[in-house]
Amino acid sequence: MIKKDIYKDILFGVAVGDAVGVPVEFKSRQTIWQNPVKDMIGYGTYNLPPGTFSDDSSLTFCLAEALTLDFDINIIGQNFVKWCFNNYWTPRGEVFDIGNATRQAIVRLAKGERADLAGGFEISSNGNGSLMRISPLVFYLQDKPINERYEIAKQVSSITHGHIRSIIACFYYLEFARKLLTHKDKFAIYIDLKAEITNHLVSLSINPSEITLFDRLLKENIHELKEEKIFSSGYVLHTLEASIWCLLTTNNYKDAILKAVNLGDDTDTTGAVTGGLAGLLYGKNNIPKKWLDKLARRDDIEELAERLGEKFRNV
Repeated sequence: MIKKDIYKDILFGVAVGDAVGVPVEFKSRQTIWQNPVKDMIGYGTYNLPPGTFSDDSSLTFCLAEALTLDFDINIIGQNFVKWCFNNYWTPRGEVFDIGNATRQAIVRLAKGERADLAGGFEISSNGNGSLMRISPLVFYLQDKPINERYEIAKQVSSITHGHIRSIIACFYYLEFARKLLTHKDKFAIYIDLKAEITNHLVSLSINPSEITLFDRLLKENIHELKEEKIFSSGYVLHTLEASIWCLLTTNNYKDAILKAVNLGDDTDTTGAVTGGLAGLLYGKNNIPKKWLDKLARRDDIEELAERLGEKFRNV
């Protein structure tokens, strides 16, 4: 049985985690340790008010908007173009943060490139720009067989990030989210995915060296690692590992987000990606009310979640 408010759980989970991280983005872990983030604050890196979300949430909402219609990656891509050039789904009417790979892909989209070919395919194009906005896709994938889930995740990642590493990261994250939809224990999910993800990737004859990069998730117990072994750069694998580590080593939404943000560096994205899963696990009602009250465009996000629910609740 899937919860009624799961659509709000995921959208607010992403946006609030993102907004908590925005003011300290690019600060090192060592710097943040001197004054740890304990609440949703404002200003800082971008000098913006508390509750301001970044490109992570904006692109998440662009994807969610597209999913309220019939699935079409070209519509998703064009929503990204509207965000970049027309400030669509920005928190306060202006784009203030965008990764290089994402910008380059959106420029290609604007020039007419096919959506599934717009993202970079180079090893160097493995920032976290597709992972950070992929979470709403779980609603479209939830009842599909695993081969379709993988192929669709691949298509949607490839709009901005087409390398196999980014695709695997998005696929893993969506598989984790999918299992959270039905309230399964987070550690049971982690264990189940070790075999399920590995077996599927092997069946696709993916380069074994790429699969091996995910060993800390697929073979080891990442939650047993100490904080100094968890990295929080903009590299997609770092963000995925950090989000799973934060989820598995905390027991509520607030603690998961603060742990993610206090890792430093790409704080908004680590917060957003952790927040998507933590929102699903604990629910919107577990997000601190004072954080929700400060969030930019709260009513718009609520309305988008309701439209997502209308689209998928009876599918």
